[in-house]
Amino acid sequence: MQLTKFTHSCVRFDDGDRSLVIDPGMFSEVDEALDGVDTVLITHEHPDHLEVERVTAAARRNSRMRIWAPASVGALLDELRDRVVAVTAGETFEAGGFEVRTFGGQHAVIHPTIPVVPNVGFLIGGVYHPGDSLIVPPAEVKAVFVPIGAPWANAAQLVDFAVSVRAAKTFPAHEATTSPAGAGIVESHIARVGGQFGSEFVHLDTGTVVDV
Repeated sequence: MQLTKFTHSCVRFDDGDRSLVIDPGMFSEVDEALDGVDTVLITHEHPDHLEVERVTAAARRNSRMRIWAPASVGALLDELRDRVVAVTAGETFEAGGFEVRTFGGQHAVIHPTIPVVPNVGFLIGGVYHPGDSLIVPPAEVKAVFVPIGAPWANAAQLVDFAVSVRAAKTFPAHEATTSPAGAGIVESHIARVGGQFGSEFVHLDTGTVVDV
């Protein structure tokens, strides 16, 4: 299976004739990521993870597209409501030929005055995408995407998350909300500490394709 890293939290999975995309948001190359894709997973409703207009436009062009996401996402994708499957944490299901497991349930707390929204992390083929949460899945994980810059986490929390997941490989995500220099500092900490626990940090630029 191949992974393609798009800007911020958007990731595409390709395995033979099967393709799946997670979190095509406003910072991401949505049209490119969704080209030829019938299966879309959305971790939560925030616009940096879901660009409503471009996802809707892509679905208009592709009548086979189906979306799995928390119920609150379906409310935003009103035109596509009959194509959105509501999911919560603790589920196992098939989406576009991929087996998917879900974890978490809510977005990390940004501030007590900011409402907490549903957030579902997805595990696909041993690859874990947590969305905006640092919930460690009680499952074997081969590779994990770690948010590098987030208003709801500090570097220590991100390092602890990467180490706790115990994945052989760690990839960066959620980098559009910080500067390249700042992201580099966080990545270096994750690489150094994670390496002590057997996790290799692999930096991925936008457009990078890796085999998992």
